[in-house]
Amino acid sequence: MMRSISDYIDIVGVETISKIFKKANKLYRKKIANVNATFLGGGVAEILGRMVPLMNEVGLDAEWRTIHGSPAFFDVTKSFHNALQSGPIDLSPQVKSIYTDINQEYASFSQLNKYDCLIVHDPQPLPLISYYRKQQPWIWRCHIDITDPNKELWEYLKKFMIRYDAIIISSEKYRKPDLPVIQKVIQPAIDPLSLKNRELSEEEIMKYIKDNNIPTDKPLLTQVSRMDPWKDPEGVLEVFKLVKEKVDCRLLYCYNLATDDPEGMKIFERVYAKAKSYIDKGDVLFVVGNNELLVNAIQRFSTVIIQKSIKEGFGLVVAEALWKGKPVVAGNVGGIPHQIIDGQTGFLVDPYDLKACADKVVKLFKDPKLSESMGVKAKEHVRKHFLTTRLISDYLDLLSEVLG
Repeated sequence: MMRSISDYIDIVGVETISKIFKKANKLYRKKIANVNATFLGGGVAEILGRMVPLMNEVGLDAEWRTIHGSPAFFDVTKSFHNALQSGPIDLSPQVKSIYTDINQEYASFSQLNKYDCLIVHDPQPLPLISYYRKQQPWIWRCHIDITDPNKELWEYLKKFMIRYDAIIISSEKYRKPDLPVIQKVIQPAIDPLSLKNRELSEEEIMKYIKDNNIPTDKPLLTQVSRMDPWKDPEGVLEVFKLVKEKVDCRLLYCYNLATDDPEGMKIFERVYAKAKSYIDKGDVLFVVGNNELLVNAIQRFSTVIIQKSIKEGFGLVVAEALWKGKPVVAGNVGGIPHQIIDGQTGFLVDPYDLKACADKVVKLFKDPKLSESMGVKAKEHVRKHFLTTRLISDYLDLLSEVLG
């Protein structure tokens, strides 16, 4: 069922929705295109899938376009993604050519100049701006943790960034003084009415749990994420081993593989091999999270959610779990500290301190009242700060500014 923005009134209040319509007054019929790398997998696709239809409802002409990349292109852009989060990079002339050639080819048939404003998401389509005679505002939206980017790659990508009218980042800590472009902080948000986040009855939850052969006789520790080195699924396994010494529980990886991430399957195979002895005992489970209702049910059924990221642009999976009233133990990195008030709505830990992480998980397993009280505060914190209505409002403000 298509959702109307009025459907959010019961969650955020009528005044919030009224303000969104008023902000859209200046932008009626403005043509806005969002460009990213994939329709499937990952937080960016989820955000655009919710935000674009609602922007159309309030009066804009909003579209969502995806760049058409080859496997070699996505290998390159995944290496860029990793390097922007401080990883190493092979920035050879061939790598640069693969990167720019795909963008130039896409520009030759995409006709993006018909829009009033372009919002380009993440590194994959960043160079597109170089292949147009610029005649409207362009905004680059960076969803990645760029606290400490690889210097060589940063200098290379910066020559594309300076062409943009504004850059959106997810945290003040990502602001770059060496980048002479307007930098706006807009934090991502979740859709409380999506299949992944809407309320579920106990019967619905248990149907998905049983249909996916998830045992119900032990407490469940769950990480929901892509198989990505920065999500540290191998470290999650090591934390589970420590927790298991004190609490008889299970670990569930609810994972997916984004179409623009060629690294995911290799990481899955490595984690699976390391967890084999626990898998054979039924104490480590893997479930593909390609069904939003299934992910919703798993988060609601889990006893504790873990997000042991080493780097994290924002990590909406944290807000998703908090919205469901679940305690979360997460790495104190990137955008996660914006979502968790340590000790009140969850626990923040040094992601490299396995024992500290395990101790917080054990504490929540052993203290159901603490978990419940944290969950109540967590949901209200998300309602106030991390719902899609706030995100749309922030984007309308920025569009009014750049188009004014």
